[in-house]
Amino acid sequence: MSFLKPDPPQPPDPIRTAAGATATNVGTAIANQQMNNINQVTPQGALTYSQTGTYTYNDPTTGQSYQIPLTTATQSLSPDQQYLQSLGMQSQQNLAGLAAQQSGQLQNLLGSPFNPYTGNAGTASHPSATFDAQAYLSAYPDVAQAAASSGQNPYTFALEHYQNYGQTEGRTAGFPTIPGTPATPAAPAQGDINLLTGLPYAQTGFADVGGQQRYLGDAGAITRDYGPADNFSADRQRVEESLYGRIDPQLQRDRQALETRLQDQGIRYGSAAYNQAMDDWNRQSTDARLAVTAAGGQEQQRMMDMAAKRAGFQNAAQLQQFQEFQQRGTFANQAQVQDYQQAALRGQFANAGLAQNFARNQAVYGAQNQARAQSLAEQYAQRNQPINEISALMSGSQVKDPSFVNTPNQQIPTTDYAGLVNNAFSQNLQNYQVQSNNANQLIGGLFGAIAGAGKGIVSDRRIKENIHKIGTIFAPGAVSDADSDEPGRRAAYVRDVDQDEQKKLPIYEYSFKADPTSTRHVGPMAQDVEKLDKEAVFTRNGVKHIDKTRLGSILKVA
Repeated sequence: MSFLKPDPPQPPDPIRTAAGATATNVGTAIANQQMNNINQVTPQGALTYSQTGTYTYNDPTTGQSYQIPLTTATQSLSPDQQYLQSLGMQSQQNLAGLAAQQSGQLQNLLGSPFNPYTGNAGTASHPSATFDAQAYLSAYPDVAQAAASSGQNPYTFALEHYQNYGQTEGRTAGFPTIPGTPATPAAPAQGDINLLTGLPYAQTGFADVGGQQRYLGDAGAITRDYGPADNFSADRQRVEESLYGRIDPQLQRDRQALETRLQDQGIRYGSAAYNQAMDDWNRQSTDARLAVTAAGGQEQQRMMDMAAKRAGFQNAAQLQQFQEFQQRGTFANQAQVQDYQQAALRGQFANAGLAQNFARNQAVYGAQNQARAQSLAEQYAQRNQPINEISALMSGSQVKDPSFVNTPNQQIPTTDYAGLVNNAFSQNLQNYQVQSNNANQLIGGLFGAIAGAGKGIVSDRRIKENIHKIGTIFAPGAVSDADSDEPGRRAAYVRDVDQDEQKKLPIYEYSFKADPTSTRHVGPMAQDVEKLDKEAVFTRNGVKHIDKTRLGSILKVA
C-alpha cells in the first residue's frame, strides 16, 4: 500500500467463477429433476421413474466433467386393465377379419356415385330402378346416337355414360325429382313481376305530387333612401334668402335711425354710450338672423319628415305584399305535403299486402324445403348404414388409459454464483475508488499548503478556529473512523513503514481566526508535530511554525 492510498482489489478469476457457476447450475438442475420425478399409482395403472444410467458432460470452458443422471418413465396397467387389454387385442383381431370380409361388399356401394338428384344409380350389371335410361337417352340425343353406334345395350350404355361422363357434365335427366324440390317459376308475360316470388315488386315510389314552392312573387324593392341628394339643403337656402331679403332693408333702416337719434342726443361716435347702443343693435340683428336660420332648418326638417313618412308607407306596402305571397306559398306547400302523405299511406298499404303474400309463399317454400331435407336424409342413411356397420366392427372395445394427476412442479432457484462474485468485486472496487478520491483530496490539501509556503508553515492551534478532526495518519497500522469528529467524512489511511517507526499524526479541517473569508484548510497542528519531532517546529513572533523540510522525514516520504 502506497502513502495514504489503499491497494486496488484483485479482479475475480473468470475460469474459477465460470466453474463455480456451472457446478451450481448442474447441481440445481439435478435436484429439480429428482424433486419433480414423482411416482404415481392410480386404479388404472402406475407411472414410475427410475435412473437408467448417466451422461458425462464436459465443460468446454473449465474442462470439468459432470455426471448427469438419465431417467426413464415407465407406465404400466393394473391387472384388471391388463386383462381387458389382452381381451381387446383378441377382439380386434376377430373384428378385423370380419371387417375385411364385409368391406369387399362396399366396393359395389362406393363404386356408384351419389347425387342428391339421382339417388343410388346402381351399376351397369345391376342398374337401379331409380335411373330411367330411356328418359336419359331421350333427353340427350348425342348420348342416344353414341349408344346406337356402340353396339351395346342402349340402357346399359346410358347408365355407364352417366357414371363416367354425365355426372361431371351436369346432366340430370333420367332421375325423378326429389320430393320437396321447388319448381322454377315461369317468367311473367308482362307487368312488373318478381321472377323469384311471382309477385309484384314492393312499391318503392308513388305518384309525383308536385314540387314545393320555394320562391315567392316579387313584392318590389325596399325603399332604403328618400329625399333629394342634398337632403333639401337647396330648399332650406331658398327659405333663408327669402327671409333675409325681407329683414335686411328693415335692419339697415333701424341702424340709420339709431345713429341719427344718437347724434341728436349729442352722443358722439366712439363714445361708451355710442358703443353700448350699437352693441344692443348688433345683438338684435344677430338674433334676427339666427331666427332666419332656425326657420330655414325647420322647413328642411319638415320636408325630410314628409319624405320619410312617404318611404315608410312604401315599405309597409311592400311588406304587406310579401306576407301575402308568403301565406299563399305556405298554403300551397301544406297542400303538397298532404298529397304526399296520402300517396305514402297508399304505398305502405300496398307493400303490406305484398309482404303478407311473400310470408305465405315463404311458408310454402319452407315446408317444401323441409320435405326435401327429409328425403335427402333418408337417402344418406341408406348409403351410410353399411359403412357405419363396418366401422363399428373395426372399432372394438377400448381399454381406458391411466389418468395421472398434474404433480406440483417444484423448482430450486439457481444461485447466481458469477453474479455474486462480480458484485463483490464491484463493491470492493467502488470502496477503493472512494478511498483513493478521499486520499487525493487529503494529500492535495495537506501538501498543497506545504508546497505553497516558504520554509515554515503557520500551523499553531491557537490561531485557528472551527477545528474538526477528520482522520489520523498511522505508520504502520489501520485507521478507524471512530477517531474522526465526523465519521465517514474522510476514510482512514495507512502508510507502510517499519514497526519500530510507528507514528500517529492527527489531521484536521479548520479556518484561521484572522481570515475574514473563513476559508477551510486541511492539515496537522504544530503542537501534534512537535510531539513527534521537536526539531520540526520553530516559533516566530510567538506563533508556532512547521518546518516542511522536516515534515517529510516524519512521515517517511522524503
